[in-house]
Amino acid sequence: MSERKLISTGSPFEKVAGYSRAVRAGNMVYVAGTTGYDYETMTLPEGVTDQARNCMETIKKALADAGASLEHVVRAHYYVTDQSYGEEVFKLVGSYFADIRPAATMVVCGLLNDDMKVEIEVTAQID
Repeated sequence: MSERKLISTGSPFEKVAGYSRAVRAGNMVYVAGTTGYDYETMTLPEGVTDQARNCMETIKKALADAGASLEHVVRAHYYVTDQSYGEEVFKLVGSYFADIRPAATMVVCGLLNDDMKVEIEVTAQID
């Protein structure tokens, strides 16, 4: 079995729910579904674009802590709570992934908290 490295953002949710923000197993990095919280202030912006930006910045940090970067992302899942958020989220994540172009899926669904508008998870492969 390859070595596992657990990555934490220090979010209280990780301990309560028993998960890691990311797990590196061999050359793969799996980043958990990440909502739009600013984990330094534990605040959640109102707008979907700001939430998506916070998601991506948290993901970037988790990847870096695992020895990876956005350039290593091969798969992305975007979850939005309203179909009308799709265009805004695509524009924001497109600004991060324009040249990387991972395989991606967007799903409209409910999230744990009514104030959460977007959740993003990624998988990265380090060559």
